[in-house]
Order: sequence, then structure tokens, then C-alpha cells
Amino acid sequence: MAFAAEFPITFLCFAFIFGACVGSFLNVCICRLPVNESVISPPSHCRACKALLPWHDNLPLLGYVIRRGRCGSCGEKFSIRYFMVELLTGLLAVALTWQFGPSLTTLGYFAFAAALVVITFIDLDHQIIPDVISLPGVLAGLLFSLLSPLPTLTLWTSFIGALVGGGILLAVALGYQLFTGREGMGGGDVKLLAMIGAFLGWRAIPFTIFIASFFGSLVGVTAMIRSRADSKLALPFGPFLSFGALSYLFVGEPLIAWYLGLL
Repeated sequence: MAFAAEFPITFLCFAFIFGACVGSFLNVCICRLPVNESVISPPSHCRACKALLPWHDNLPLLGYVIRRGRCGSCGEKFSIRYFMVELLTGLLAVALTWQFGPSLTTLGYFAFAAALVVITFIDLDHQIIPDVISLPGVLAGLLFSLLSPLPTLTLWTSFIGALVGGGILLAVALGYQLFTGREGMGGGDVKLLAMIGAFLGWRAIPFTIFIASFFGSLVGVTAMIRSRADSKLALPFGPFLSFGALSYLFVGEPLIAWYLGLL
């Protein structure tokens, strides 16, 4: 983009710092939302000794490196995930800024990507997708479609995306339960795909499901072989849906155009 060519370093560095700072807050959400704790109070603290973290320990990325991933009060080791979430969110901010420039589209999709990061790590840890993120996310996606300049995202495509996204997974979940007698997909996945459809439009749904199913099957089969488990192995699907959605956001339309060109 022209903007990226004119201000490649300064603005992208700012985007990374901003994204990493947001990532620090996302870590709080990932830890506290599943246990119904406030994400505002108390301030950041060690989960082991409850000591409040000084301001320099809360610096995104740097705080973790300076303290070598340990609490300054009790020496408890912090998970490397804190660092990785901040790094990932910073990189997502850079990628979105590079793709869409300094625009409302960038801010909207950054909020969407941040929500997917929180959902991914909560689902990995607890096998749940909080309604407090996905349900408001559907509404946010519909509102965002009114402001988005992208030709593939209008209020109509957003509404159909939310309806089709949630409907497809709901039908799959009900069908699986009917034929097997057990739950194969949670309601959280249904609401997540509805949110994805609202933010990306209906064209994203087949692409997202294909990517999520492909990589989910690949990881699932590998996990079953390594653990010698059967087909009842529980595998959270939210992270794969999130990966599929981000894949569509960055490369989906060019890949779809290339595929249709082959046909």
C-alpha cells in the first residue's frame, strides 16, 4: 500500500508497541474471564503470592525479559505464554496495519483479531468459548460492516455470514449428536463462527471451515497416534476456527480467486 511505502518503519513500530500493550491486557482476560474474575480490579499481580507487580514488570515483552519470566517477590516462574500473547498481538497489529493502512478497517479488524487471541487461549486451557466475547462480537461485526469500505463486507453479507456461520455448525453439532449420541461440538464454536461471519462476511465461512477442519484433523490424528487415544479424543475447535478466520482475513480472497481461476 502507498501508506506502507511512505512510513514503513515508524508507523509499523508504533503499531507493534500498541499491539503488544493490548496483548498485555489480553493476558489478563485469558487468565480471569474463565474464573469470572474482574479484568480491571485488582491490578496485575502474581497468581502465586498475590503481590502486585511493579510498573516495570508490566512493560509488554520487556517486563518478562528483565525478570527472566519470574515474580520479583516470590520467584514463581511465569508461563512463556504471557510473552507469546504479547508478541503475537503486536505482530497482528503490524500485519493489519501493513495490509489496511491507518484506517478504521485496521482498528476494527484488530479488535476482531484480539478477540480471537483471547478465545483461542481460553479454549485451549478450559475447552470453553466465553459468551461475553462471542455474542457481543456478533453485534460488533454487524456494526463494523456499516463502516467498512471493503466491497466484500456489507451489512447484508455480514448478516448472512453470521446466520450461515452459526447455522452450519449448529446443524453439524445436532446431526453428530443425533447419530452418535454424544456431543461433538459445543455451542461456543457455533457462536464463534457466527462472530467470524459477522466480521468477514458469508464468503469467509466455507474458507474458514475448510482451513479449520483440515488443520484440526491433522492435529487430531497426530495427537491420537501419539497418545494412542480413540476417536473420542476431545480437541478444542475454537483455535482452528480462529486460525481459519485470520487466514481468510490476510490471504483468503486471493486464494479464492486463484482457485476459481484454475476452475
